[in-house]
Amino acid sequence: MDSFSSFFDSQSRTHWSYSTFKNFSQISPLVQSHLKRVYLTLCCALVASAFGAYLHILWNIGGYLTTFACFGTMIWLLSIPTYQEQKRVSLLMASAVFQGASIGPLIDLAIKIDPSVLVAAFVGTALAFACFSGAAMLARRREYLYLSGLLSSGVSILMWLHFASSVFGGSTTLFMFEIYFGLLVFVGYMVVDTQDIIEKAHLGDLDYVKQALTLFTDFVAVFVRILIIMLKNSAEKNEKKKKRRND
Repeated sequence: MDSFSSFFDSQSRTHWSYSTFKNFSQISPLVQSHLKRVYLTLCCALVASAFGAYLHILWNIGGYLTTFACFGTMIWLLSIPTYQEQKRVSLLMASAVFQGASIGPLIDLAIKIDPSVLVAAFVGTALAFACFSGAAMLARRREYLYLSGLLSSGVSILMWLHFASSVFGGSTTLFMFEIYFGLLVFVGYMVVDTQDIIEKAHLGDLDYVKQALTLFTDFVAVFVRILIIMLKNSAEKNEKKKKRRND
């Protein structure tokens, strides 16, 4: 937690102004152009993911099969040489469609309960992504890369918790802890992965497809957790309203 608090402390010590938000002098023009390609590709992947969720709503295709297909296309993408750009972009879009279909049941549930929750969750995720990625860009180079080890440990904890709940049985409290802790971890990854992309670009790694995939994974992980939290809160409010009506 000290590592995460140091992130916010360092940002609060910075004298923010309009000129600060325009100051990307530490990022070379080549890297800035590369970042534009990364974020443009990320936006296309998000649109493809929304299309996949829409396909699930139409034909109920989301499930284990689309999840395995998503991971399979990701592995296929990472195994292809970078010069096969068109093929890798196509695989990224296919992976995004499968990912959207995989979370389609959750999105369908949100639409049935309260469609405004779905919109609020997406807007909240987009704002969080913009804020934390922007902070990572404006911070000193490599300032938060040290958090990667801590975040990897967090992912390991999440995996063990999920395994334990699958074997020994879980509880609502444990599930919500996984959700909130996972949200904290993947928000941290937004910062670390953004700085990692910038640093790799300065060192000559301009693989925008792989880097867009990394950010896409962060975005979806945060979106799913925010949506679950908001759905739980909405369900609790609806239950309270029903009890008041019955009383």
